[in-house]
Amino acid sequence: MGILDKRKKKKRTLGGVQTVASRMFKHPFSFINEYSPLSHSQIRLYESIREAVPIIDAAIEKIIRLTCDFSVKCENTKLEKELNRFLNNMPVGASSRDIKSFVSAYLDSMLTYGTAVGEIVADDNGDVFGLYNAYLDDVMLVSDGSQMDMKVCVKGVGGAEPVSRQELVCVTALNPKKGNVYGTSLIGGLPFVCDILLKIYNTIGVNWERAGNVRYAITYHPSPENERNAASDICKIADEWSKAMSKGSGVSDFIAAGDVSIKVIGADGEVLSSEVPVRQMLEQIVAKLSIPPFLLGLSWSTTERMSSQQADILTSELEYYRSLLTPVISKICSAYLISRGYVADFEVQWGNINLQDEVELANARYTNAQAKLLEMKIDGGGKVE
Repeated sequence: MGILDKRKKKKRTLGGVQTVASRMFKHPFSFINEYSPLSHSQIRLYESIREAVPIIDAAIEKIIRLTCDFSVKCENTKLEKELNRFLNNMPVGASSRDIKSFVSAYLDSMLTYGTAVGEIVADDNGDVFGLYNAYLDDVMLVSDGSQMDMKVCVKGVGGAEPVSRQELVCVTALNPKKGNVYGTSLIGGLPFVCDILLKIYNTIGVNWERAGNVRYAITYHPSPENERNAASDICKIADEWSKAMSKGSGVSDFIAAGDVSIKVIGADGEVLSSEVPVRQMLEQIVAKLSIPPFLLGLSWSTTERMSSQQADILTSELEYYRSLLTPVISKICSAYLISRGYVADFEVQWGNINLQDEVELANARYTNAQAKLLEMKIDGGGKVE
């Protein structure tokens, strides 16, 4: 590790965030093939899906919590403490102070929209003092003609302009399509499924509103000799019925004279079962998100081996997300160390995904130790000493 001379501290001027846009923007690049921004309607669609279907929002939140557990290790212990002190107290936007808050919001954007953009905020002296998660509706990713370079542009009233310090911007795309700089949202294939699911839920609500609040049909058949008095009899029946059904009167009897029949409206109508179609839609959602059903509160029949395999699949997904986040964290740490005048090797270490993995590893080590001890005690004849 080599330590450079630290620059004298000067009164620094806080640099403004480059990736904040003026909301008055008209897209001027619709005729250029290199520009393929995520439209405002798509962004709002993905946000609406998470708002309308809570199980999708819960799955993404669980993925974020299981993924964002890491620490940074350096060869120099003193420098490691200084770096971690800064990472644990650095401002993130206007309301957070922790790099894990930045990484969580960064991963949230990557999973929801397919692309995440963040900025390392530095002052005029080049000292890093904070992080900022950009809203995708504020920025635009532009690739050059060779498709091997990309610039981040910020939208404004007159158009889109590249940010002045591209080296301070972090961009990550989740499974980008060929020839596209933007990634693919984790919920990109679910709008159709969610539309059907919401239609079923809406129909259930309407049916309960109609049939759950029971309505009655009262039919009065006057006798031939009482046909002249039918109007007055109907008024008396309506009055008695309103008294019997009033909320404040409690349970009461309905008294009427003559041939009066009372039936429940819609009692003969058969309500369609929603269990099978709802489960089919939820199976599609769970398959897309790669989350085991039992983590989302779905009590579907399963075996212990199946649950273990589902947990392994989730682990592989989380490891993939961590591999996308590692370069971002490394870039932030490198920018801070360079701004402070240090050149040092460091490593991003990720924590175990769950306690169950740690227990299984400990049991495996214990079993291997017992087997090794038993082998040492057995002589050549196969007898234990």
